[in-house]
Amino acid sequence: MINKIVNNIGPIPTELETLIKDYAVHPVTIGCSDASVFYLHAPAKPSFYLKTVLAGFEVTFRPEVERLDWLKDRLPVPQVVYYRQNEAGKYLLLSEIAGLMACDDFFKARPLMMVKLLAEGLKKLHSLYISQCPFDSRMNSQLEAARQRMQAGLVDETDFDEKRQGRKATALFEELLRTRPTGEDLVFTHGDYCLPNVILDSTGTALSGFIDLGRSGMADRYQDLALAARSLEFNFGPEFVPALFEEYGLIEVDWAKIEFFQLLDEFF
Repeated sequence: MINKIVNNIGPIPTELETLIKDYAVHPVTIGCSDASVFYLHAPAKPSFYLKTVLAGFEVTFRPEVERLDWLKDRLPVPQVVYYRQNEAGKYLLLSEIAGLMACDDFFKARPLMMVKLLAEGLKKLHSLYISQCPFDSRMNSQLEAARQRMQAGLVDETDFDEKRQGRKATALFEELLRTRPTGEDLVFTHGDYCLPNVILDSTGTALSGFIDLGRSGMADRYQDLALAARSLEFNFGPEFVPALFEEYGLIEVDWAKIEFFQLLDEFF
């Protein structure tokens, strides 16, 4: 069954097929991942998410695996059930964090409840001790990664935010260098804190956990604040962004940093 559903990636490893042979498989289309993502469920068994990518593509799951291993006793994150890279492709099987994405239509009728939990998630992430964090997402590291992606032709200029449509990656990178903030307020960050990556319980009253943590690490707190604000505006409207900052406890918003980190995200 599994190979019929995911035949675009070729035969999967035998040991992985054994793990999921009795599962129904459903493609997941929400999100911007370059990997193929599938939701797997079976009666009376735990549900999983499977990420796959063909060999030869730049996508790698190793950063996510390493971060999930470090975070497993620190935050509510998925467990790595199976991980392998071979000559055919890359495969990552994760446990499910049960609940609803923060962008779910369920929250259309209760947006302020969702915003409160979104801010709670930010505070939970940012309260982690970073003295022993092995993952460097500071500006120097991210700018160098952005430069490398640009030079390798991996930046999709057609996917820029609406206000940057028609511009070139080289011009945006020059703007990044010109507008780089002078200081960093370092915390542990998710790295891609958008609403689909924050899971709330099915009643909408509690935070369940976080997913897609491959870019997490030590960075300026505005890395998360900027992307959370953009995602909240996109999914629910700009009128809820001030409430997010208020719930987070941000007294004065550094809008220059908001703009910088939203611009930086265009390269990833």
